[in-house]
Amino acid sequence: MTVQTEGHQGEILLAMTNVSKSFPGVKALDRANLTVKSYSVHALMGENGAGKSTLLKCLFGIYAKDEGEILFLNKTVNFKASKEALENGISMVHQELNLVRQRSVMENLWLGRYPLKAGVFVDHAKMYNDTKNIFKELEIDIDPKEKVANLSVSQMQMIEIAKAFSYNAKIVIMDEPTSSLSEKEVDHLFKIIEKLKNKGCGIIYISHKMDEIFRICDEITILRDGKWINTVPVKGATMDSIIAMMVGRELTQRFPEKINSPKEIILQVQNLTALNQPSIKDVSFELRKGEIFGIAGLVGAKRTDIVETIFGVRERKEGRIILNGKNLKNHTALEAINNGFALVTEERRSTGIYSNLSIEFNSLISNIKSYISRFGLLSNKKMKSDTQWVIDAMNVKTPSHKTNIGSLSGGNQQKVVIGRWLLTQPEILMLDEPTRGIDVGAKYEIYQLIMQLAQKDKGIIMISSEMPELLGITDRILVMSNGRVAGIVETAKTTQEEILQLAAKYL
Repeated sequence: MTVQTEGHQGEILLAMTNVSKSFPGVKALDRANLTVKSYSVHALMGENGAGKSTLLKCLFGIYAKDEGEILFLNKTVNFKASKEALENGISMVHQELNLVRQRSVMENLWLGRYPLKAGVFVDHAKMYNDTKNIFKELEIDIDPKEKVANLSVSQMQMIEIAKAFSYNAKIVIMDEPTSSLSEKEVDHLFKIIEKLKNKGCGIIYISHKMDEIFRICDEITILRDGKWINTVPVKGATMDSIIAMMVGRELTQRFPEKINSPKEIILQVQNLTALNQPSIKDVSFELRKGEIFGIAGLVGAKRTDIVETIFGVRERKEGRIILNGKNLKNHTALEAINNGFALVTEERRSTGIYSNLSIEFNSLISNIKSYISRFGLLSNKKMKSDTQWVIDAMNVKTPSHKTNIGSLSGGNQQKVVIGRWLLTQPEILMLDEPTRGIDVGAKYEIYQLIMQLAQKDKGIIMISSEMPELLGITDRILVMSNGRVAGIVETAKTTQEEILQLAAKYL
């Protein structure tokens, strides 16, 4: 479906003019601009590190801008905290999920603003009914009393969206809202966006998925290196022209040339079944040296469970993992690392990085034993050298080793995580949605890294929800459905239609 709203002449809700923001060693924003109208969806685009998140954090009160002006509903505003922005009509759906996993869905929805009775006690009945009403309006089928920890990533994403909706905001910011959603769930989200748009909201939409931008947005603002480059109507714009403005050059090809050549079998997975069901059942495949092996499937197909069971994060009920002819147990992640496995997880923020700690710490933590001398002391020289290798080899944009990784863009964070695992010198590198929330330029760099690793005879297993990505860089693709293998296809001989047909099988 395409979101269209006829008959509305949008008024300017938000005007951010000449906004600048610096951090030690880097100017994140340099006189950036953004103007958003009512009854419209406005895309904010740029490579990772272009300043998109920083600009919106200045609006939302997370950062204090150094200079510039923010006009909201014709009034100058300088919010000091996100709570103030929310109370004044600006809500935000963050790319990284910010839910309290051990509490219920409804408690998360109304966190910090619980309805009270007698001015003291939490009114659980009202909270339940209010949540039910919002879910009914948005057609979300989740039990308000369910613990968030029991939900899928896509369900958590819908709760974040419902939370933003509950504030009755005039401006709704959506940062990569479809990164964890299936095609059906994306259509559902677009219906919600249409509801917001028809109510007169202005939606600021951040996504690296070009087809989404052209499908639902009215205008596009492009940032590059913290500077405003242009604002253009979607009508009349082309994908190539937008990419050229984003990266400052023509991007002639989306995927690097294939340079790897798979050799002998390095890994055999036989009849792998996880202990706690529902999960994977009877999964078998082989992986060759220098092969990029994709895993496809719809949301809920249990793709992630495969790599988590191989890596020892999930307990194995039965099945064999054979590396170079040796039968391995991999009872724990540490055992898997020592056996030559590495896993880049899907949820970068919650399971991939220590966001409040330095790039150096995040680069070295999985390989810390190699920095301990025979006297039990850490070698600062070797630690500094290896951190510099990660920064240089992964092309990480950062002012210093000591910079907190949480202040980097998503693409640069992901490069540090991949670099960290390469320091452990794994034979098998498993990547779960490695380019999620990453811009087109950074994606290309990560594809190049994956190709180069395969060329060095590493075995690569890569899970992705993006079909063009799987078809663009893998050698073979395993398709999952309902926890079982629906089929294994050769990438060069398959089609998107064949993969979707296999994924839709109910096994």
